[in-house]
Amino acid sequence: MSKVYRVYVEKKSAYAIEANELLNNIQTQLKIETVTGVHVVNRYDLQGVSEDVLKQGIPTILSEPMVDEIYQEDYPLNEHQKAFAIEFLPGQYDQRADACEQCFQVLTGEKNVKVKCAKLIVLEGQVSDDDVKDIQNYLINPVDQRLASLDKPEHLNDEDVHINPVPIIDGFMDMSDDELKRFIQDNGMAMNEDDLKVTQDYFKNEEKRNPTETELKVLDTYWSDHCRHTTFATIITDLDIENGAFKEILEKDVENYKTSRHLVYGVNTDRPLTLMDLATISMKELRKTGYLDDLEVSKEINACSVELTVHTNEGDEEWLLMFKNETHNHPTEIEPFGGAATCLGGAIRDPLSGRAYVYQSMRITGAGDPRQPLDETMKGKLPQRKICQEAAHGFSSYGNQIGLTTGFVHEIYDDGFLAKRMELGAVVAAAPKDQVKRLEPLKGHIVLLIGGRTGRDGIGGATGSSKSHELKTTTTAGAEVQKGNPVEERKIQRLFRNPEVSKRIVRCNDFGAGGVCVAVGELADGLEINLDAVLKKYEGLTGTELAISESQERMAIVIDPRDEAFIKAACDQENLEVVKVATVTDKNRLTMSYMGQTVVDIDRGFLDKNGASRYQNIHVELPDFDQTPFDEVKQTSFVKTSKDVLSRLSVCSQKGLVERFDSSIGNGTVLSPFGGKTLRTETEGMVALIPVLQKETTTCSIMSYGYNPVISKWSPYHGSIYAIVESIAKIVAMGGDYHTIRFSFQEYFEKLLDIPEKWGKPFAALLGAYRVQSEMKLPSIGGKDSMSGSFEDIHVPPTLVSFAITGGDVQDVMTPELKAAGHTLVEVMLPKDEFHIFDFDALKAQYDGIMELMKNKQVYSAYTVKDGGVIEAVYKMAFGNAIGVQLNDELALESFVQKDYGHIILEVENDSVVTLPHTRIIGHTVDSSVMIYRDETLSLDEAYQVYESILNDVYPTTEKAPTSDMIVKDCHQRSELKAKQTYDEVKVVIPVFPGTNCEYDSKRAFERAGATVQLVLMRNKTAQEMKDSVEELEKAIRQSQIMMLPGGFSAGDEPEGSGKFIATVLRSPKLKAAIDDLLENRDGLMIGICNGFQALVKLGLLPYGHIKDMDENDPTLTFNTIGRHLSQMVNTRIASVKSPWLTGVNVGDIHTVPISHGEGRFVAPKEVIEQLFENGQVFSQYVDENNQPTMVSPYNPNGSMMAIEGIVSSNGRVLGKMAHSERQGENRNKNIYGEMDQKLFEAGVNYFKGGK
Repeated sequence: MSKVYRVYVEKKSAYAIEANELLNNIQTQLKIETVTGVHVVNRYDLQGVSEDVLKQGIPTILSEPMVDEIYQEDYPLNEHQKAFAIEFLPGQYDQRADACEQCFQVLTGEKNVKVKCAKLIVLEGQVSDDDVKDIQNYLINPVDQRLASLDKPEHLNDEDVHINPVPIIDGFMDMSDDELKRFIQDNGMAMNEDDLKVTQDYFKNEEKRNPTETELKVLDTYWSDHCRHTTFATIITDLDIENGAFKEILEKDVENYKTSRHLVYGVNTDRPLTLMDLATISMKELRKTGYLDDLEVSKEINACSVELTVHTNEGDEEWLLMFKNETHNHPTEIEPFGGAATCLGGAIRDPLSGRAYVYQSMRITGAGDPRQPLDETMKGKLPQRKICQEAAHGFSSYGNQIGLTTGFVHEIYDDGFLAKRMELGAVVAAAPKDQVKRLEPLKGHIVLLIGGRTGRDGIGGATGSSKSHELKTTTTAGAEVQKGNPVEERKIQRLFRNPEVSKRIVRCNDFGAGGVCVAVGELADGLEINLDAVLKKYEGLTGTELAISESQERMAIVIDPRDEAFIKAACDQENLEVVKVATVTDKNRLTMSYMGQTVVDIDRGFLDKNGASRYQNIHVELPDFDQTPFDEVKQTSFVKTSKDVLSRLSVCSQKGLVERFDSSIGNGTVLSPFGGKTLRTETEGMVALIPVLQKETTTCSIMSYGYNPVISKWSPYHGSIYAIVESIAKIVAMGGDYHTIRFSFQEYFEKLLDIPEKWGKPFAALLGAYRVQSEMKLPSIGGKDSMSGSFEDIHVPPTLVSFAITGGDVQDVMTPELKAAGHTLVEVMLPKDEFHIFDFDALKAQYDGIMELMKNKQVYSAYTVKDGGVIEAVYKMAFGNAIGVQLNDELALESFVQKDYGHIILEVENDSVVTLPHTRIIGHTVDSSVMIYRDETLSLDEAYQVYESILNDVYPTTEKAPTSDMIVKDCHQRSELKAKQTYDEVKVVIPVFPGTNCEYDSKRAFERAGATVQLVLMRNKTAQEMKDSVEELEKAIRQSQIMMLPGGFSAGDEPEGSGKFIATVLRSPKLKAAIDDLLENRDGLMIGICNGFQALVKLGLLPYGHIKDMDENDPTLTFNTIGRHLSQMVNTRIASVKSPWLTGVNVGDIHTVPISHGEGRFVAPKEVIEQLFENGQVFSQYVDENNQPTMVSPYNPNGSMMAIEGIVSSNGRVLGKMAHSERQGENRNKNIYGEMDQKLFEAGVNYFKGGK
């Protein structure tokens, strides 16, 4: 047994951001002011490495000498300090330990390295035992963490485990009703007594045997509300509507619904009335009547899918546009980081299983007030602030790592979401139509499982999410939370983007709710599944656990067995594990075997029965029209009203939240989340180019959402109508064509039990949605329901979120920031009846009129009216370019704060441009940056300070500068380097490491510059594959003139530091020699952006120009001072042109470039930085609004010393920078002002073409 080594790594005090933040939280949130100091120390236990390898790895893998202190074996504690350690529960995925193992395996060449991580917390001051316990409770979420022993273990080997056969439930066939009821409680089942009674009858009368434990768990999973929508499938036996004037309106809608049923199913249909039927009838009717010709029709339903013609520079192509929304409410409530991360992971996998490339996401969440003091947290709940912050971290971490643009983020605040959080993600994906085959699985076809391994994470997730949240949930539901591995899912994305792979897939299903039993079990009617073949994260899993585990990042595909070798080879190329787990049969039964035992053998007909039929009476209550959300509220002061509106949680800035999410990766973003010269006008939806490869397109997708909990609580019927109209209006305001909109709805309601009034809420909401779809002839073609939003006696607000999407052309996309002074602002209004219901004929005419104005280029900007009325819209339009507005004095101030959803404000040339009915002149834009109404004025700066301050404590946007020291020293001297040899074909090699996510963008940038690009995938599943990859990369480097290290999160930016995996690989003797040869003997160039820059610095290639051992006097890039990931636009100034990479720019040039990083802070000893400036090696600095280098955030986003954004090596051959210069081009970032093209790639290529 090899020795276990223990290493402690602690940030030096100047870089101890995490420790300082924790100290602040202990003092301000927990109010324990006697704690005067905190140390946060990463603890590593390592086995399977020699002392020499450990010595190599400590300064390169476990730490960075420049910013870390190292302690081996023991951490020095004094008698006045108190310490405890935190670790993940056994079986939980630990990305840090995984990355650490991968890095050390590169050094050893073996796969037997084991690492366990923990976090040591050391407290200083007068700290009582009760204080320590409070701090532990604050830090440790028992769902996935626990206190760790302070003693070093003797070994890290897995314990020998004995796996018992799956038990047979003896006596099940003869259990009484009371015994069945007790069985449900004892086993934590989601099914009800009727379901279990049906199951008992089946096994007693059909199978004539007792079931296995696995069979009951599989049925419980299959029939859960999460998997089979049992609430929505419940048969409505009686519908009663409360008496009142509004009853007639609802009854008319019900009659219209029944007429639609007759049209779709026939007059004599006996098909039952259900919520699911009401939710889907419009789609069926509109398809039958010719309004849905673009729908892709298939038995394989992975996501909403429509056909779209994509215009490219090489001709038109037929594509499939897919979209999907997904919630992870229950998991995020109990474990925010993992729950939110896998919300996005699950949303991605649905269209990905449809062989589409997912390229943009939208995140809409529901929470209580996150500013709530910690001591007001309800018992059995995590604090709202903690849920909100950690969920944002989880969702953004997953999306940022997988390389998915998050184009729109918004959090909705309502006390009802204290019952259970809403964690909602929607994604957009696309694929060439000819790449997607929808075929029938045939006898003899095989099922391959691709991707991640199986563990205990996610066991019971489907059934858990179908239950209401109870006090005990947070301590008993740990296994229900899945753990995400975005690096693994990125590999599957790359695999399925290969047309030769996707064309061979007969059918595909992702591993979401239910694990193997559902993901594989749904692929065909007859299946024999071999659970022994399922790859495991660790030993000891039972047959039941293997059958229902929801471990993430797995795909099941049906293929012809003749394609098995090809698919396995393709998986190997993408560094993915793949195994054959099942065979398709013609027996119409689902069977599973494990360890020689048949653990499942169920008839498909019974499995698809979905349990016992359920019946329910419904009573719809009418809204109170004497007190509505639309009632006029008296206003007395314009300035006070403005500040009140901008201070609302429904209106105020969420910039500090939004900027955690990468909004520019993929280089297809058409609307950046914040635009205008000041980057202060927020967009209302997201627009992105269709992700064509090696071509240019102007075709884009446009997506928006709509929902207001205040309206929905007053009336679920109105809530859904207004949500849908809101989503339509935003599409129109962004320049989209509302006639081609398709919807996907998210329903989220309290636990309905069998109370008719509760059931009336989703019925009314769906009836309202039916009304809009019928009136507008626009269908919802998909959706998701979650029906368990209850905690004790608190319930989520009735929720129907409308997602609207359509295709469009980027030339037609409208940006929302005001463009110039002297223009007119016109509000296009929508008439409504006395019940606040829209006149839909008038609505269509108004939107058609707006579209015509936009088509004629008569509209400069547009914005919709929402919760904050005209006031909200006009301020948000004004912030972006600091253009003020003289509001119309003749209009009542009260009319400026009405919740007039659906109204759209247009900026036009003058008062006579808009001739539509139902319009009014809101005001006129002015030269000064002020809002003026009658005799009152409010400056935009003061208004913005109010608007931004509300959530700044929860989601900060700025951080105090660590110093004001600054060096400004320009170097006008051009590089004297000339290529000794010119090439007609300039070759660029780009290695793709686990976690790299910018390879497509980087490849495109070099190809547009005229280079030939080779991507080399670094594979490390086995020691041999790592060796082969190194040899392949070495060969490619020796054949190339340029090497680029692209952005991403190599090995998840772990262990606690970016670029370490890349640096570890490139230090290997063969690659080091090839890089030395490239730079020293062959005139070569290197460039690294973001993660690539981090690796260049950690190798010594920057600033020194060669790979070297690093010490505490060398530069590095460390964590942003704000303590989180940042994605935003920055302005940078060229300070030097002393490199072949910089021939396309001049000193003093200002560029606007996107950043997206968590570790971009350049630090080094002062004398080292001074020498870099003296040598002309600092070529780019962050600048403020006056184009001056600055330490002030947000202009300097990360606290980089001397505002350094990018440097070059002493000879100019190697360039590194944090900002993503590859993410630019025409038709992108339409709301961003300033030059984005730094011509770096053209300069590098032209260097080898003799400057051509």
